[in-house]
Amino acid sequence: MAGVAFLVSESREVMNVRQASQYLGISPDTLYRYITEGEIPAFKLGNRWKLRKTILDRWMERKMSQATARRR
Repeated sequence: MAGVAFLVSESREVMNVRQASQYLGISPDTLYRYITEGEIPAFKLGNRWKLRKTILDRWMERKMSQATARRR
């Protein structure tokens, strides 16, 4: 059943910090640092940070292409 919950959270368009950090494979502390430094775009809903999956996907694509460019 836990696998089903994981698939559901992965398909969510808006994620909380815990979900987004799992999706990106980084710790919540690292994600908070990226948010406060403006590295990853996020928004607050009430007093909680929220992140859009499509924006995270674009951010990862940019990071991957930057890493590929550096290796050349």
